[in-house]
Amino acid sequence: MVNINRKIDRRTLYTIQIVKDSFLELVNENGYSKVTVAKLCREAGITRTTFYLHFDNITSLLNSVLDDALDFELVSENISFNNESFIPACQRVAKSGKYQALFMDSNLTEYIIGRIYAHEKDKMIPDIMNKTNLDQKDADLLFQYTLRGSFYVNYQHHWQRTTAWKHDVKLMNYFVEQGYKAFRER
Repeated sequence: MVNINRKIDRRTLYTIQIVKDSFLELVNENGYSKVTVAKLCREAGITRTTFYLHFDNITSLLNSVLDDALDFELVSENISFNNESFIPACQRVAKSGKYQALFMDSNLTEYIIGRIYAHEKDKMIPDIMNKTNLDQKDADLLFQYTLRGSFYVNYQHHWQRTTAWKHDVKLMNYFVEQGYKAFRER
């Protein structure tokens, strides 16, 4: 995690970005499980001291990179997402190939889903409750179900927005929206 007590100047921002970019390159080349602080420092051209000045460990760096990925703005591509609670986090990631290797690393799937869940739950669970008249526990279950489904569809399509991906997203959105409708009507 970046030390927020330090003054952030251009050099610091540049160093943090170099570390993040080097991390993504190493994940792309070897997978997350092979990334070490030593390899990362060599790739980024920094010292271990510099790394630890900005991040506590590799996991805090991973979390920072995931937070960057999850903060992308959702941009519509002439697809009607009737169920906004289903798509945003996964689709923000899909917009940028920069994070593809990270999100395709099967060793990170559960961790990433957990981070997306933590990032989106405060918005999505109340939204599902509103759309379905379900209680929080049941809305949470549906959110986790749709999140995993959305992640799976994107994973299967290698996070590429192809015609087949659009078909699958529309199909799943229809399925989820009809489920919400059925809950509202009962």
